[in-house]
Amino acid sequence: MVTETRERIVEAADLLFYQHGFEATSFADIARTVGISRGNFYHHFKTKDDILDGVINRRLANTEQMLDRWEIAGSDPAERIRSFIHILIVNGDKIRKFGCPVGTLSSELAKLNHAAKSDAAALFTLFRSWLRRQFERLGFGDKSDELAMHILGRSQGVATLANAFDDDRFLRHEVELMCDWLDAQIADLDLANSNHPTGE
Repeated sequence: MVTETRERIVEAADLLFYQHGFEATSFADIARTVGISRGNFYHHFKTKDDILDGVINRRLANTEQMLDRWEIAGSDPAERIRSFIHILIVNGDKIRKFGCPVGTLSSELAKLNHAAKSDAAALFTLFRSWLRRQFERLGFGDKSDELAMHILGRSQGVATLANAFDDDRFLRHEVELMCDWLDAQIADLDLANSNHPTGE
């Protein structure tokens, strides 16, 4: 029961931090959403920073699970990268209303110079490392991290502008362009490999 209540608090805080921001969300807001008394609330969490740690750990665990699903479902690295790109469409309604959950939290904590800002950035590192591995498997070698950062940065820019303009058409068009960019990168690599076979 204690664990279940704690998980409900973290789940509610996760949503409220995303929709309203970490700083603007109070203990009372979270307690009211969960439906527990303030006294019971403090039994589980003493500070909002404790809750923030729980939220970040929850997001990390959920992201790892999502990446694992993409590994299983994707027949090849290019398809897995497309899964990452298409998350903009899957979460399109939320992104247009509230922005990217990873980007908004990282930006807010950086502005606050909060001690947990590096912990929140670990979510980006998780995506960066995973994308880098996919590009490495495609054969991009030393260029893999650069490509991973490019597509990670571009997706963040798309999320920010889709949120600013509440523009679904823009978001979907940019997803198409990102997939076209990926296809072009792979085609250029295949061409380079065919012109310079291994061993020559």
